Amino acid sequence: MQMLIPQVTNLRLLFFSPFPCLSSLSPLTIKPYKPRSLFTALASSYRKRHCPLPNNQPPNLRARNKSTLRESGGGKDKSMEEATEAKKADIAGFNKRRAEGNDKSDRPKKNLQRKVRSLNPINTLSYVQILGTGMDTHDTSPSVLLFFDKQRFIFNAGEGLQRFCTEHKIKLSKIDHIFLSRVCSETAGGLPGLLLTLAGMGEEGMSVNVWGPSDLKYLVDAMRCFIPNAAMVHTRSFGPTLGSVGGFMDDQTKFKEPIVLVDDEVVNISAILLLPNFSKGTGLPNEVTSTQNPTEKVLDDRIGHASQPFRLNGNSRPNAKPGDMSVVYICELPEIKGKFDPEKAKALGLKPGSKYRELQLGNSVHSDFQNITVHPSDVMEPSIPGPIVLLVDCPTESHLEELVSIKCLSRYYVDFSGPPENAKGVTCVIHLGPASLISSPNYQSWMKRFGLAQHIMAGNERKNVEIPILRASARIAARLNYLCPQFFPAPGFWSLQNLDCLAPESTASSEGSISKSCESISAENLLKFTLRPYARLGLDRSVIPSQVASSEIIDELISEIPEVVDAAHCVSRFWHQSTETNGEISLTKGDEVLVEEPWYNENTLPSCVENIRRDDLEIVLLGTGSSQPSKYRNVTSIHINLFSKGGLLLDCGEGTLGQLKRRYGVEGADNAVRGLSCIWISHIHADHHTGLARILTLRRDLLKGVPHEPLLVVGPRKLKFFLDAYQRLEDLDMQFLDCKHTTEASLLAFEGVTEPNRDYSSPASPTRFEDMSIKNTERQLAERVDSTLFAKGSRMQSYWKRPGSPIDNSVVPIVKSLQKVLNETGLEALISFPVIHCPQAFGVVLQASERLNSVGKMIPGWKVVYSGDTRPCPELIDASRGATVLIHEASYDATFEDGMVDEAVARNHSTTKEAIEVGNSAGVYRIILTHFSQRYPKIPVLDDTHMHKTCIGFDMMSINIADLPVAPKVLPYLKLLFRDEMIVDEEDELIEAASVPS
Repeated sequence: MQMLIPQVTNLRLLFFSPFPCLSSLSPLTIKPYKPRSLFTALASSYRKRHCPLPNNQPPNLRARNKSTLRESGGGKDKSMEEATEAKKADIAGFNKRRAEGNDKSDRPKKNLQRKVRSLNPINTLSYVQILGTGMDTHDTSPSVLLFFDKQRFIFNAGEGLQRFCTEHKIKLSKIDHIFLSRVCSETAGGLPGLLLTLAGMGEEGMSVNVWGPSDLKYLVDAMRCFIPNAAMVHTRSFGPTLGSVGGFMDDQTKFKEPIVLVDDEVVNISAILLLPNFSKGTGLPNEVTSTQNPTEKVLDDRIGHASQPFRLNGNSRPNAKPGDMSVVYICELPEIKGKFDPEKAKALGLKPGSKYRELQLGNSVHSDFQNITVHPSDVMEPSIPGPIVLLVDCPTESHLEELVSIKCLSRYYVDFSGPPENAKGVTCVIHLGPASLISSPNYQSWMKRFGLAQHIMAGNERKNVEIPILRASARIAARLNYLCPQFFPAPGFWSLQNLDCLAPESTASSEGSISKSCESISAENLLKFTLRPYARLGLDRSVIPSQVASSEIIDELISEIPEVVDAAHCVSRFWHQSTETNGEISLTKGDEVLVEEPWYNENTLPSCVENIRRDDLEIVLLGTGSSQPSKYRNVTSIHINLFSKGGLLLDCGEGTLGQLKRRYGVEGADNAVRGLSCIWISHIHADHHTGLARILTLRRDLLKGVPHEPLLVVGPRKLKFFLDAYQRLEDLDMQFLDCKHTTEASLLAFEGVTEPNRDYSSPASPTRFEDMSIKNTERQLAERVDSTLFAKGSRMQSYWKRPGSPIDNSVVPIVKSLQKVLNETGLEALISFPVIHCPQAFGVVLQASERLNSVGKMIPGWKVVYSGDTRPCPELIDASRGATVLIHEASYDATFEDGMVDEAVARNHSTTKEAIEVGNSAGVYRIILTHFSQRYPKIPVLDDTHMHKTCIGFDMMSINIADLPVAPKVLPYLKLLFRDEMIVDEEDELIEAASVPS
């Protein structure tokens, strides 16, 4: 058996200058062998590997200009060369400090103070609006916008909220407050990205008030790992504190009344807590106190008290957990005063002037000509009560029991028996709970108590799948599917359009008694309910997007680009030719008329792809953008689909679950999540990992009651801090393995190390024997790791091995779990390697075991390399030697804009040209470019001479390993598809959507 073993260097070059001259590196000799196990294979590869630099070649490799990797010519002026050298030295120093995590002094400090806006108490326009997050894919809870002339309030911030607001030009910078109805991944998954975006706006940045029940502190603790403290100084929690074992630590009786959060001349917003009947304990400890005045409970991010476990009084039952608290928000607008009647004032002996104004302000005055006191009610028409909106999140039957028994809500019921002046009529109720619960008889009876209030059912319903929320990306997906359905399968939401029979009926139609007493409708994307002006009070469907079928999009495409019909036929023929000629593809004369490319017949099929089975590997690009979600590209995530053997995720940015559902459909995505064997995270930046919690919690729920292993998450050490803190909020059902323990050197160190012996048959006492085994294991690990990755005097010793961080014996069984995962998925190895981007940034190698192809022949396993975010570096080149596929970030397009190389260097990213040259230097068969900056057009500008083995990634692009020979051939047709697209700066578009005043 001949294998292509991942050639991964030691960590010795991590801090070198980020200007590699790729052609200067000597190629590695890859020798055939037949390993007996994963670790013996790694050991054999590691001991024989060498990668010498050329003689007299300094480790910091040569710099390049924006158009080439070759050295610049020698005709420059001496002063210019000196300036260039000085600039290179500055950049090299900056990147070294950045790699070491010591670049804070280079960054401008931001004082994130929330902007105080001038209020407009008249409020000529006000409404609540359903923001469609989650409504088409059911991955999150919908958000609700409460709009005023000068203020904006958002309730819930699920994943995808930022992307939705960008597409529909909802100004993020106008948001003053964010309220969470529950603290969980479903309602708050988009909050980290939103805070980071708001923190980056303007010269000084800005932040918003974030409100939530006391569980919010757990989320803040978790986000602290990757969000600046300054961005969270306005996070505020309210309600009783929960102990670590279960049960509330505070007297719950004082939270039975509404807690006022916002009270100004524009709106009064209060919260009523739904505390399921989990605990009634008393005698609570005093370590953490709660208050009914939330302004005194600002979470101080500089103090880590919330990270300490809370003690629970023994009287409490250990049933409650963080995330159980839910909130009913009540939004009350001030009353609308009646009009002033000057004729009545004149009849009562008043002269026009200041007394008229006093009466309009609500003050009584003395008549000018009569000996009487004139009251406002004498000259003013009756006031109109201000609209009241309730947002109700009732997720379970336990919450429903609490909801129907809350006494402080009685004043809002039509059958209120108290003093009439205390009665309040509700205008609109927005229900965020699941449709199954809302349709229950108890909930329906509770709804009737609000009389004729308008009820909007915003819980997830299957019927909403029909209309994609992200219409711009859906339009692109439909056009790509028409041109090349093999790489761009039909999106999942259109595949469900014929399943209307499965959709539950709306509440109004299923409950005739309810429709008679109150108005009840299902929420629609961007549906409004107008509150002001009073004359327009009620539903407003004017901005609801119309349903667009894929056929309409294709008709528009053919009308716009008639040649696309022939192009689609040409692309289709590629697959027939590839099947008939085993990957060798030639062009017909007719094809050459449409596309002329010099590299078309350049094909060398690797043996691992020869007659490969189609159920072996598919690479699905769920997100291909960088930094933050945009209209056309979501942030990074890659699904490695191994079909019957499960799958892996490489990075998991915000919205990954929604993208899975758009790709596979709602049910298909659930199956994909169930089948996940491992999630690998490259680094701690938010665009690479903030979708992780949503995936993990869904998998937990899908596998509830089914025997299964916790999901293995491999990531940088800092990610563990986030997950550990977050697990106090929600059980993630996972086990964590540090990337540094999956490097080639570390895996070699684990070779031969066994788990502590748990056999207590020894005469020694069980405790003493176990302690001795653990100490022996730790000593073995320390010796092996010190002799390789942390060798004395090595560059990486001071970086990785720090005081107070001894080797944890718990790593051994988790590494064994990784080996089990690899065996089950048919992989020979998963090896992480360091890259140059930020502290603890990695790339990864996936090496498949040898396998039978479609004709029964044993062939070498494929090799997939993912770069993560990085500058070109020797570690990446070495890891990519002989790879079948290199998935490489290409954040900057050096042909699009001057100075992009300098910016790529400054931000430790790669340009498109650099990414291609890395693949060429490593002898990679196919290069997939991804992680594009959101400022560029949908397809980057590329030099065709570099495209003989390269393809451009798009969201939802699905590349089967059997189709790799065809992949580069599709590029010219993609250029045709986007030839009339305007070159727009999407980053500017993002900022404009976020900050331009309405």
